[in-house]
Amino acid sequence: MAKCTAVIDIGSNSMRMAVFQKTSRFSFHILHEVKSSVRLSEHAYKNDGYLQSAAMNRTAQAIGEFLSIARSFGARKLLCVATSALRDAPNAQEFISRIQREHNLSIKVIDGEKEAYLGAIACANLLPKMDALTVDVGGGSSEFAVLRNGKVETLYSLNIGTVRIKELFFDRNDLAGAVAYIDNALSALPDFGIDTFIGIGGTFRALTRALMKKENYPLKKLHAYTTDDVRFQTFAEQILQAGPKKLKSLYIKTDRFDTIKPGTLILQRILRHTRAQKLVCSGVGVREGVFLNDLLRNSAASFSANYNPSVRYLLDTYATHSNHGIQCSHLVKRLFDLLQAPLNLKTDYRHDLVIAAKLLPIGIGIRYYAYQRHSHNIAMSGLDYALSHTQIVLISHLLLFKKGSRSSSLIPRAGYGTLLPDNATVDALSAILWLSHILLAARINADTLSVHYIDGKLEIRGKHLYLAREQLRNIVLPKNLIVVFQE
Repeated sequence: MAKCTAVIDIGSNSMRMAVFQKTSRFSFHILHEVKSSVRLSEHAYKNDGYLQSAAMNRTAQAIGEFLSIARSFGARKLLCVATSALRDAPNAQEFISRIQREHNLSIKVIDGEKEAYLGAIACANLLPKMDALTVDVGGGSSEFAVLRNGKVETLYSLNIGTVRIKELFFDRNDLAGAVAYIDNALSALPDFGIDTFIGIGGTFRALTRALMKKENYPLKKLHAYTTDDVRFQTFAEQILQAGPKKLKSLYIKTDRFDTIKPGTLILQRILRHTRAQKLVCSGVGVREGVFLNDLLRNSAASFSANYNPSVRYLLDTYATHSNHGIQCSHLVKRLFDLLQAPLNLKTDYRHDLVIAAKLLPIGIGIRYYAYQRHSHNIAMSGLDYALSHTQIVLISHLLLFKKGSRSSSLIPRAGYGTLLPDNATVDALSAILWLSHILLAARINADTLSVHYIDGKLEIRGKHLYLAREQLRNIVLPKNLIVVFQE
C-alpha cells in the first residue's frame, strides 16, 4: 500500500477528501482534510433525478483542486467513491466520463449496501468495541449496518437523505408529507433489538457539535462523544422549531441552515423507529472505511486484538528514542495485577494504564524539560481511535506528574475533571504508573525485576535499583501501599 493515500468521497450534498499517511504497517494519521459543499444533487430530485449542469460544473472544478492538494502531499494512491448522487442519476455516466477525461480520475460508484459497509468498518475499527446500529444520514440516502462483536452483520440502504427530503417536502412546507415518506421508508427495517446508535455523516456531526457547545462539554473531541436519546431528542425538537436566528444561537453553522432541519427530522424518526437509548457520534465514515478496506484487505477488514492505531502512531512519531515506555507497560501489568485488590481498582483500568505506560516518553520527542506536560498534551490531542472520552482523559491525565504531588491535585479546576474517576482511583493508578517508571530508572528490562505483594507490602528484587530507591520519595503512594526493596 502507498505510504500516502488520498480518499475522495463524492456525496449528494458535500464532497470530502482525506489524505492518510502511514507511519508503520497498520498505523496512520490524517495529514489533511478538505470539504466542499458542491451540492451535486441540487435540484436533481425536482428533475427526475438528473444532475444539473451548474452542480456538475462546480463539482468538477472542486475535484480539480482536490487532486492538486493530493499531489502536493505526494499521494501515490488515490481512491475515489461516489454514493447516492451518482447511483441515482440517469445521466451519471456523463459526469463520470467528463471527470475521467478532464482529470484522469476514475470514480467508483458504490451501491447503498457497500456504502453502509464502509461506514460500519470504520466504526468497528476506530470506535470502542460495542454492539450497535450504525446510521449514516447523507444527502440522498441513509445507510444502516449492525455491528456485533466487532463484525459487520446486516446492511440496509434507504432513499431518505437531507437534500432529497428538502427538495421533495421542505421546499413545499410539507412537513406531514416528509414524516409520512420517512416513516414509510423506515418500515422496511426489521427490529434490530440494539439500544446503541452510532451516528455517521455531516448532519449528525453538526448536531453533536452544537449539543456539545450548548452543554459546555469539557472535551473538544467529536469522535466517540456519547449522549442519550432524551437529551438528543429534546435538542432535535428545538432545531426543528427554530428560525434562522435561533439556529445560530443553537450553534448551527449558517451553511447548514437549509439542510439541518430535513436531516434532523430523519434522525428523529429513525430514533423513534429503532428505540435506541444510547447515541455515539462517529467522526469517521466512508472515507476512513475506504482507506481501512484497502489497508486491512488481508486482515478481514479488522485490526488485531488490542491494536490501537492512534497509540501506534504516537509511538512511531514521538517515542523512537528508546523502548522505555514499552518496558514500563510490561511492568505496569504485573504491578496492577498485584495491587488491584489492595487498592480496590476495577479491572477495566488495566487496559488504560498499559496505554499510559507505553506513552510515558512521547513528550521527550518534543522537549525533555517538562516532558510529562508535553506527553499529556500530545496524548490528549492525538488519541482519537478505539477509545472512549473517559479513557482518553484518564490516560492523558496520568501522564502528568509533579514531584511530591498526588495526581488528583493536578486535575484542572475548570476542564476535563468531570470525565475522570474518583480521586482515590486516579491517585492509585498514577502511583502504579510512575512506580513502574522509577523502578526502571536505570533503563533496565522489566523482566529482570521480581515483584511480590506480601503482608501489605510490595517487595521489589533486582539489580540496578539504586536510582529507583532514590527516586521513590518523589511519588506519593496510597496510604495502604508500602514499597520494600529486597537485596
